Amino acid sequence: MNKQSLMVYASIVLAMLFWSFSFVWVKIVYLVYNPMTTVLLRLIISSALLFLIGKSLKRIQGIRKEDRMHLILLAFFEPFLYFLGESLGLKLVSSTLGAVIISTIPLFSPIAAYFFHKEKVSPKIVLGILFSVVGVGVIIFNKQFDLVASPLGIALMFVAVGAAVGYSIVLKGLASKYNPLTLISYQNLIGIAFFLPLFLSFELNHFLNAKPTSEVWIALIELAVFASSLAFIFFTYGLKHLGINKSNIFINVIPVFTAIFAFFVLNETLTFQKMLGISIVISGLFLSQAKLKFSKVKK
Repeated sequence: MNKQSLMVYASIVLAMLFWSFSFVWVKIVYLVYNPMTTVLLRLIISSALLFLIGKSLKRIQGIRKEDRMHLILLAFFEPFLYFLGESLGLKLVSSTLGAVIISTIPLFSPIAAYFFHKEKVSPKIVLGILFSVVGVGVIIFNKQFDLVASPLGIALMFVAVGAAVGYSIVLKGLASKYNPLTLISYQNLIGIAFFLPLFLSFELNHFLNAKPTSEVWIALIELAVFASSLAFIFFTYGLKHLGINKSNIFINVIPVFTAIFAFFVLNETLTFQKMLGISIVISGLFLSQAKLKFSKVKK
């Protein structure tokens, strides 16, 4: 594996790592703030940070007139629609169930990628997805997994899944024209404009009366820096080189990371069943990427 390939895969894994932690950070922030407030604050912090870095490094590109509507559509899918579904959904379902539902994104991405970008759905990608889904199932379907959950919460999480698929489709067209820092900076800024009316209408009074702790502020900053900024930049970089299908299959490792975090942070037992599931998910990832290596050998 050459240096660029290593950077691509490292970027994707880091993005999944940060998004996995976000399920924990969100729950901490929810101890004080409501969903719209949480999303708006993390986007404001993220946008300020990204534009500060981007301007200082002169990495913020101008957006061409013909791409502006696509950029607005990108921001509509994510952060707006995705966070709307995820944030409201996580108020009704557990972090584990939310992460599991999000991990179904690779099931829908190949179909969308085929119709919109003509990406070939190879048998190895399909087999890799099936392996990963089975692995996720092995992890979650145990005595600790609660199948009784809010139907509305589940529906909202699937809204987030649909938004993530739409985001990948639009992002694929823009990633070849603009650097990741430019795209994430603008999408978060536009996202603020989408969320601000909801915040002012439904959560302003609660925000003014809230008394956040240092733990909540730390979790909020972690959400902004790692989940809303770095994770999107890393994912955009990875998607540009791997394509939609091969990038999105890594989303299946989010519940895997959650199980590992629960072991080290929450002292939950890492059972043989969970370790078996983790092994199957990782096997599915390697299987889905095998075609990339073989194609290089043939050339």
